[in-house]
Amino acid sequence: MSGTASISMGVASRYAKAIFDLVLESNEVAKLETDVEDLADALNDSQELRDLISSPMYTRDEQKGAIVAVGNKMKLLVNLTNTLALMASKRRLFVMDSFLRQLKTLIAEHKGEITADVVSAKSLTKAQSEKIAKAIKDRVGKEIKINASVDEAIIGGIVIKVGSKMIDTSIRSKLNSLQTVMKEVG
Repeated sequence: MSGTASISMGVASRYAKAIFDLVLESNEVAKLETDVEDLADALNDSQELRDLISSPMYTRDEQKGAIVAVGNKMKLLVNLTNTLALMASKRRLFVMDSFLRQLKTLIAEHKGEITADVVSAKSLTKAQSEKIAKAIKDRVGKEIKINASVDEAIIGGIVIKVGSKMIDTSIRSKLNSLQTVMKEVG
């Protein structure tokens, strides 16, 4: 991990832990989970929001005002909106993506869940997601939350990451292995 990424992750982790502890005390973890999902979706869907949090063209006050307006419009928890405002005033909004991932991890741990990142060549059906979640749950013994994404480059099959373990049954991986073997032969 590069030094900048490590620093960013540390900053995001500290803010996430602080907000999570506050929300845990006020027993609003379920609302925080909803807000984090909504904010992640907004960040994913809105180029303007991504520009706001990453562009040095905005002053601290402009970022703070805009992020508070976003928080109020989305009816986010007051603690979450205040944390985002603090991050803006400290020029830390650039770590928002890591911050939201850290919050998702803290919430999942609190609920006794493990998140499994599943990448497939096409969107999984609800039945497929449930079958994968059940298979992983049988292996690890904890509730599984599937974080599904699509990457057509894998051609077919799936790639599953749970913690530090990865299962790669993609066709791309098999073709790469075959290519490596062919190079060794020829």
